[in-house]
Amino acid sequence: MKKFTIAASFVAASFATAMPAQAWQPTKPIEFVVASGPGGGTDNFARVIQSIITKHKLVEQPIVVLNKGGGSGAETFVYGKGGKGDAHKVIFGTNNAYLLPYVAKLGYKFSDLTPVAALALDEFLIWVNGNSPYNDAKAYIDAVKAKPGGFKMAGSQSKDTDQTLTAMIQEATGAKWIYVPFQGGGAAATQLAGGHVDSNTNNPNENLGQWKAGQVKPLCVFSPVRLAKGEPVHDGKGWGDIPTCKEAGLPLESFQMPRTVWLPAEVPADAVTFYADVMEKVSKTPEWAEFVARTAQTARFMKGKELNDFVAKDEAANAKTFKNEGWVVN
Repeated sequence: MKKFTIAASFVAASFATAMPAQAWQPTKPIEFVVASGPGGGTDNFARVIQSIITKHKLVEQPIVVLNKGGGSGAETFVYGKGGKGDAHKVIFGTNNAYLLPYVAKLGYKFSDLTPVAALALDEFLIWVNGNSPYNDAKAYIDAVKAKPGGFKMAGSQSKDTDQTLTAMIQEATGAKWIYVPFQGGGAAATQLAGGHVDSNTNNPNENLGQWKAGQVKPLCVFSPVRLAKGEPVHDGKGWGDIPTCKEAGLPLESFQMPRTVWLPAEVPADAVTFYADVMEKVSKTPEWAEFVARTAQTARFMKGKELNDFVAKDEAANAKTFKNEGWVVN
């Protein structure tokens, strides 16, 4: 299996962020480089942060958002590699920053990036069509197990987050779907609402409109705890009423995708501290609280060791599935 210098990268980053804060400040316009196209989840993530920074005057220099979503976001990380040492290029992604090099030959490796912070976790659920006879996750999984390959699971692209989660569910339960990839979670939601597939693993925001209309229904969420309470979405039920998948009897407790911020390699240590501090201030604003509530994400700010530990654990779990599925490139 391909080896990466993730541990070394994080040790260096941890040392950098542990240094005393210096007087580094951006001296020219800042690029927010986004690993998705306009309107994607990562784009919304970056633009909300940009608006909060501007409103609260957290940075003096102007911020320009650049979308480089090619190659499932790899275009952004290759661009970040080319900006080595330039702390005016701030990179927005997910766990794709450290997972993409496992499944595709790309022009960057994870050590070409410097970790700064994560601000939220995307949750994932099992959804079925609104007219499906299955009202709980265990009943649905049992039906899939009884008819291997007889059910279709929709997801966003191949060898990406949705297919990885589907593979993990299969490994944990013995169920077997036909996985059908689409270009984005919105398309997967449309296909499920139309009854063309049996289920998907979309995050809350991607299926929200269809749930409001009763076209789809959630069975369980892959989170250690239930989602935050909120206003009812459909038929008197809201996000906090959805059982966790562990409650529903599935042996896979958690699957969450971090919303992450990076800098290129070899940037000044105090620049990492500067941006981590800015992002932490963003995470404490009412505007950020409103955003994560509206998108049904879990607010969790991480930097330094906490971020390093999360990434190491997430990388290991995903790498195991990639290896089992034969996706790892040499």
